[in-house]
Parts: sequence; structure tokens; C-alpha cells
Amino acid sequence: MHTFQHLLQRDRQVLWHPYASFATEQPLFPVVSAQGCRLRLADGRELIDGMASWWCAIHGYNHPVLNEALEAQIHKMSHVMFGGLTHEPAIELAELLVSISPAPLTSVFFSDSGSVSVEVAMKMAIQYWHDRQLPEKQQFLTLRQGYHGDTFGAMSVCDPVTGMHNLFSSSLMQQVFIDAPTAKVDEDCEPSAIAALQQALENGHQKIAAFILEPVVQGAGGMRFYSADFLRHARRLCDEYDVLLILDEIATGFARTGKLFACEHAGITPDIMCVGKALTGGYMSLAATLTTGHIAETISNGNPGVFMHGPTFMANPLACAVSLASVRLLLASDWQKTIQGIEKNLKQALGRCASLEAVAEVRVLGAIGVVECRQAVNMQQLQPALVDQGVWIRPFGKLVYVMPPYIITADEIDKLGNAIFEVLK
Repeated sequence: MHTFQHLLQRDRQVLWHPYASFATEQPLFPVVSAQGCRLRLADGRELIDGMASWWCAIHGYNHPVLNEALEAQIHKMSHVMFGGLTHEPAIELAELLVSISPAPLTSVFFSDSGSVSVEVAMKMAIQYWHDRQLPEKQQFLTLRQGYHGDTFGAMSVCDPVTGMHNLFSSSLMQQVFIDAPTAKVDEDCEPSAIAALQQALENGHQKIAAFILEPVVQGAGGMRFYSADFLRHARRLCDEYDVLLILDEIATGFARTGKLFACEHAGITPDIMCVGKALTGGYMSLAATLTTGHIAETISNGNPGVFMHGPTFMANPLACAVSLASVRLLLASDWQKTIQGIEKNLKQALGRCASLEAVAEVRVLGAIGVVECRQAVNMQQLQPALVDQGVWIRPFGKLVYVMPPYIITADEIDKLGNAIFEVLK
């Protein structure tokens, strides 16, 4: 028996969902299949997916090319440890990532989730300075309203208020926070933001290992877009004060902002870069931390002479094979034109929400559309109302936002916009 209600009943007895209470019933919707941009629920309803499953299913669901890549790989091997062994899918994927990422990034470390790739980046920075005989450089500088994941190191560099982790603040390493820039993506950065960054580096560079930030778009900390010019100043000042620059491209990588990587809006290169989410096209969990030859060599020639990290499922062959297919599929498409089209359609579809009393701002960049409300939305009411409109959108805080698969049509985007307008009206 797999009826809608029966599945809900069984779920509520045993499952704990993300950022949800086990004690209170949250709105839940059992999915039985997914195809293209559509999710099919157990009660037969079909929803247009505006979330790409937390921004990763860029090619939509059940894609024949990605299915084929997984099927071909599973007949060879689904997993093999990466300690002392290697395999072609990992080698090919690393080569591809190096070829498309900013030039000096030449070493790839695989892990199994975005949060872990951030932990890896932070450990890499600390170990690098340790091997440069500067072991006191242990802290991280970061932006308020940022979000980097739910594990301990990652939590410590999330915004203490909007980052959802203030409960753990006394258990976390104390990091250095500065205000995020307020200038728009294509505007010059306001001098006060540059001055704040310079001041923080001036005061703390002896202890700061790296400046970690999400380039141009801050994700789950507030869905904010900010000046690309700030990144140019960040690169310059990090060099000046001998601090590494870590860019978290987990949400922004693979064309989401209209560039292949968001750092390209500023024409800069980080010392360490994290990618995940869309890497596998939403099929499996895989992330990568890329770094420069200089950092890799410094750690490799230091003490103990190896990088101190090794996930069990590192470079899982199935995940690497499907990532290879996903990235190639993206690169073979006219993705610039696709994202420009989505951006234009999102501006039209979400634009009229700006006239609503409840709405503070509507903003769009690439394949990201955000309707920011004046007050926090009521998820208990809003989520079912959106489902009744035939769309899957997962609001949080004051934000009703969409990050759809890249295969979404203009008509489907229009329906997402109409649904948001109707429920907020």
C-alpha cells in the first residue's frame, strides 16, 4: 500500500527531515517519480520543480545521457577505495575540472558533499601555513550573511544569525566577520566595504589563514547578490596581507549566475575553490576542492608531507562518471544563451510580484530569481499553497526564491511566477 497518506504516516514514524521538527507535523509531499522539470506526487499531482533539488539537478530529472553514464559505470565498479588506488572516471573528471576552472587551480581533492569540501579547504589553508612555518594562522575571515554548510568548520564561517547555527556558537571556532557589500553585481563596490576588509586584514592577518566567501551570490544565508568589484579588491588585499582566498562556488558553479564560475564576473582566481551541487547534475553526492600547484607542493613537501584528510567515498566511481557526463553535457550546450533566456523569463515572471504590499524586493541574476518579503513567510501555509498551484518551491525566512533546472521552458517559468504571485497576493 503506497497511498499518499500511508507514505506520510510511515515517514512520520521514522524520518527526521532537514531543518524540521520530529515532534511537529510539517507539510510533506511524497514523490514517486521525476522527469524533466516535473515531480510526480503519490496522489497523482505533477509539480514544476523550481528548486532543481536544492540547485543541483541542472539538466532536470531522469536524463538519458546521465542515466546511461551511471548504468555503464555500475557494470564496471560502483565503488573502490581511493587510498592507493585510482580509476579513469576520477582522472578524467579532475582533468576536466582543471581545464575549465581558473588557470592556476591544478590540483583536485574529491569529497562527498559541499560541506565537506569546505572543511577540506579550511584544513588545506591551515596546513599550508603550518608548512610555511606560520602555525598561528588558524582563523578565517568571512562575510556576514554567508552560508557554507552544516558541519563544524563550515558552521563556524556561516553568519551567526542568518546562518542558522547560532545555537552552536559557543562550540565553534571563533572567526572574523565583516559586513557583506551592498553594491549591486555590476556596480563599483562601496568604499566602506573595501575599508572594512582592509581593516580586518590589517588587524588580524598574522592569525588569519584565509578569507572564505561565496562569490557574487550569497546563498542560504540570504540569497543576496553583491558587487563583483569587491572580489577584485579581495584578491588584491589577500595578496597584500599574505592571506589565502577561498571561494565557495558550491551554489554558484556550473553556470548558475550566467558565468561558468561566479568568480569570472570579477576576472579573478582564488587560491582554493569548492564545487559541488550541480557537479553531478543532481544524481549523487560529490564535491571537489581545487587548489594551486604551489599550495599542493607546499603541503606535500612539509611535515607530515601528506594532506590530512581521506573520505571513505572519496572519488566514488559512479559519482565521478555521472559528473563527467553532466559537465560535458553542460559544456556541449549553448549554456550562455540558455541562462540569458532563463534570466529574461524570470525577470518577466517574477516582476509583477514587486507590486505586492508584502514584497520588499524582486531580484534576478542568471538562473536565480528571488522574491524577498517584508516579513518571514509562514512555511506551514505557503508550502501547501504553492503545491496547490502546481509548483515545487521551498521558501525560507523572508525569501521565496527559484533556482530551476536549466531545461525549464518559458511557459514553466511563467507558471512559477504566477504561483508565487497568487500565494503572496
